[in-house]
Amino acid sequence: MKTIGLPKALLYYHYHILWKTFFDALKVPYVESKKTTREMLEKGKEKCIDETCLSMKIFLGHIASIKNQCDCILIPRIYSIEKKEQVCTNFNALYDLVRNVYPKVSIINYNVDVKHHHSEENGFIHLGKQLGFSKKESKNAYKIAKKKEKEHNQLLEEQGRKKMHSKKTKILLLGHPYNLEDDLIGKRIISYLKDKDIEIIYSYEVPKEKVNTCVQKISPKVHWTMNKELLASFIYFKDHVDGTILLTAFPCGPDSLTNEMILRKKGKNKVLLLTFEDLNSDVAILTRLESFLDMLKGGIHL
Repeated sequence: MKTIGLPKALLYYHYHILWKTFFDALKVPYVESKKTTREMLEKGKEKCIDETCLSMKIFLGHIASIKNQCDCILIPRIYSIEKKEQVCTNFNALYDLVRNVYPKVSIINYNVDVKHHHSEENGFIHLGKQLGFSKKESKNAYKIAKKKEKEHNQLLEEQGRKKMHSKKTKILLLGHPYNLEDDLIGKRIISYLKDKDIEIIYSYEVPKEKVNTCVQKISPKVHWTMNKELLASFIYFKDHVDGTILLTAFPCGPDSLTNEMILRKKGKNKVLLLTFEDLNSDVAILTRLESFLDMLKGGIHL
């Protein structure tokens, strides 16, 4: 049985529950890359042009760190997960990019493109077929994985609802999961805020059934599906938090549009935008965070 490599970056943070439960149900072994290090980032930067976003550089560094620990690496091709919408073009190109950057690496993949009638379920059936399983076995494993994913999301949503009523100073940390959970990006912010006894609400804790309704309060149409969660999270939580931190990796096009939408609609809400272009100075980041917390305590509007 092949051992599957799971790079702990980008799509991993959207789909890790689904992937791992699917492989567990089929008893397929897998290995995950370790937490992001500066060495990983440097290896990723060697494979990219300077204009590549920080998150992609980190992803390619994870590929380098895990490629010799497994038989193949899971690199799905995700184009659209909602009709008339699209995900980031980086996710469209991941499969082809890795094939070109790491030509000797064996890749296993599946395709999701709702716009052209390629469903996620069919993608996982195809994935199972590549691993030698029948349609029935793969479909059953997918159903188990989707149930587990739903339970996980419900737990996150419940955590978000509970935090809304916390007596502590509350901050909405708004960004893509792969940025919020990365050790070189979001984890530095999270660690600082927790040390200051701040209650952190994460944008991915917004109830999924509220996303489309909340987004309509900002814009009637948003092309980038994964950015809808960020917009919806701001609308859903903004009246229950003391401030919001927008965390983004430069030069993300969808995020630049989302951030502008939020800043235009923030009203009296206090918002701090933190953009990571490279290994930003800890001193500079912590200084801005400290100033932001002082503004929250002093009731100063940004």
